[in-house]
Amino acid sequence: MNDYKMPSNDERLLAAAIYVTSFFTTFIGPLIIWLLKKNDSEFVDYHGKEYLNFLISYTIYSVISVVLMIILIGVITIWIVGILAFVFTIVAAVKAYEGKEYRIPLVFRILK
Repeated sequence: MNDYKMPSNDERLLAAAIYVTSFFTTFIGPLIIWLLKKNDSEFVDYHGKEYLNFLISYTIYSVISVVLMIILIGVITIWIVGILAFVFTIVAAVKAYEGKEYRIPLVFRILK
C-alpha cells in the first residue's frame, strides 16, 4: 500500500523555486518562499528545510576551506565545495519539480 500523495503542480513549482532563486538571492529568496508556504504544503516545507540545512552545511564547509587556504589545500577544497553546491542545487531543483523529496548529500540535518 503506497500512500504517497503526489504534490500539486504549484507545490512542485514553489519547491523548485526555492532552489532556483538561490542562484540570485542565496538566502532571502528561498527563506521568503519557505516562510510563506511552509504551513500550506508539507512538500514545500520539506524542501525549504532541506535547502536551509544545505546552506548552513555548505557555508561551514566553505569557512573550513578558507581556513585551510593557509596550508594551500583550501584552494582545492573551496573549488570542490563550490562545484558540489552548484550541481546539488540544480539536481535538487529538478527533483523538487518532479515531485520527489531529494536529500542533498553531505548535509547536516539541523532543521527537522
